[in-house]
Amino acid sequence: MIRVLIVDDSLVMRKTISRMLSKEGGIQVVGTAVDGRDALEKVDSLKPDVITMDIEMPVMNGLEALKHIMADDPIPVIMMSALTKEGAEITMEALNLGACDFVTKDFANASNSMETKQAELVAKIKNVARNKVKFLLRKLDVVKKPTSLSPDQKIRHEILAIGASTGGPPALQHILASLPKGFPVPIVIAQHMPKLFTQSFSQRLDAVSQLHVKEAEENEPLTPGVAVVAPGNTHVQLKRRGREVFIEFVNAPQYIYRPSVDLLMSSTAAIYEEQSMGVILTGMGNDGLNGMKEIRAKNGYIIAQDEDTCVVFGMPKAVISANLADAILPIDRISEEIMRVL
Repeated sequence: MIRVLIVDDSLVMRKTISRMLSKEGGIQVVGTAVDGRDALEKVDSLKPDVITMDIEMPVMNGLEALKHIMADDPIPVIMMSALTKEGAEITMEALNLGACDFVTKDFANASNSMETKQAELVAKIKNVARNKVKFLLRKLDVVKKPTSLSPDQKIRHEILAIGASTGGPPALQHILASLPKGFPVPIVIAQHMPKLFTQSFSQRLDAVSQLHVKEAEENEPLTPGVAVVAPGNTHVQLKRRGREVFIEFVNAPQYIYRPSVDLLMSSTAAIYEEQSMGVILTGMGNDGLNGMKEIRAKNGYIIAQDEDTCVVFGMPKAVISANLADAILPIDRISEEIMRVL
């Protein structure tokens, strides 16, 4: 039984989340808290396995409470975030402080239904509870000095495509911050994330990296040394026009996750063939598996994050189980491998 503590200053939200989780076998709501200070007092006595944490609260907000939880006795925390630009920026900060995931608080306007939002929350709680020992707490603050580039070396690949979901933001931050200025090929990233959030995420990556990182734009040409992040809720694929490869936004309802890692990887393989390099990072489900099969069929190079450093060992596990990975590595060795293979 997974023990959950719900932290929210809104009585309506506490009741809504409690009702969602109470319908699910294997999850027990052991208590609720009205602010961060109340949560800290209850953590010791209730001993939850997972905490859902609101951000904006009186007395002590969610970020302050999160800092205490991560410093004192780390527990997996899922942030409940407002679907706004400000909410996105604060959520990115929470992920940086150690929160393992977030769920947007658009319960009334969930694009499909309340059931969809409930399924998302339940799946995330179950995944982080199952993996809490592994994930607690791989803070990746210490970034090694980025690998230097030798101008004489021949570049063996022409593109780096990365896919991630749950736990991806800090993992991506670690990788990009470890890559050198003047990185010789373009980087394209599909991270499962809502609209608005990818812009804040891109800005955070840009601030900590020697590369230029930005949210991808329609018809934008790929540029060596520039990393583009697929906008939230938008499918992105690569297209070639003459000698130029550019970003194309497409309507592809057959792909469940937006942006789709499968679609990005498949289009990467179609254009770059054996010059493709694909990296699959932490995340639930198996998005990316079919796309990596395409890269493998073209003799591209595939790196998968190892189980011990994943928040959720779902997407990499699917690729590894299908014997597609050329290298299976902890997150802090992936940038090194990228440079070695390039």
